[in-house]
Amino acid sequence: MKSQYRMLSAFIVLLVAIGCVCSGSGATPTTPATSVPAATNEPAPTSSLPDVQPTQEQPQEPQQPQTQQFFTEEFDAPLSSDWSILTVTGSDDADPDKVTVEPEDGKLVWNFDSEQVYYYLFYEGHSYENVTVEVQADNRGKNNNSISLICRYDPEVGWYEFNIANNGLYDILYADATSDSIGYSRITNGGSNDIKQGKDVNEYSITCDGEDLTLTINGEEVNSVPERKYGLSEGGVGVSVSSFNVLPILVDMEWFKIIEP
Repeated sequence: MKSQYRMLSAFIVLLVAIGCVCSGSGATPTTPATSVPAATNEPAPTSSLPDVQPTQEQPQEPQQPQTQQFFTEEFDAPLSSDWSILTVTGSDDADPDKVTVEPEDGKLVWNFDSEQVYYYLFYEGHSYENVTVEVQADNRGKNNNSISLICRYDPEVGWYEFNIANNGLYDILYADATSDSIGYSRITNGGSNDIKQGKDVNEYSITCDGEDLTLTINGEEVNSVPERKYGLSEGGVGVSVSSFNVLPILVDMEWFKIIEP
């Protein structure tokens, strides 16, 4: 009797197990449980990169070439935009268009096919109170011309002009630019045997230092005068060549120097 009871009990247990398996296969599947890692006491990993604050880069503007204050112009390239041109005529027949001034083979060549033209080049890259200006000029044309050096140039006021003629004479002038035409007033004048006349090479130098205006020709100081009447205090510098009543006028300049006095 007990063996029959044990057999019946085992049969019931088997039916229950089969029922559980069948019920699991017919039901809607449930979402599997997410496996969550156990918490640990280890510190969080840190970055090995340096702590850099973000910055916004600004676009770089192209650098502009700086103008020079004291230098030697050797005319190996076209003149920069810091130079300006002024032409003055001494008669109604004068024609500035018949004058060419341009660098050629390392020299500044002045070629005049018109009489009575005063052709100026002004350097306005800086304004100078006290300055020395020098030039080397080779006269290759007629003897009747002049070379001028300028200091304290102001286009609205005027300038000081040291005018050296190829015939041995010189003037120190004040050029008045306050009216429609340029007016010239003589400060002093004279003659010098230091000027090489004819087809020859001369070196001219001027210094404007305080009230003193000084002219030097081929290394020799020719004249120095105080100037208080017009009282120009600062401005640009420049150089000029002038034709008068003979042609052709042809001058080569090897260099032009602006020097601290």
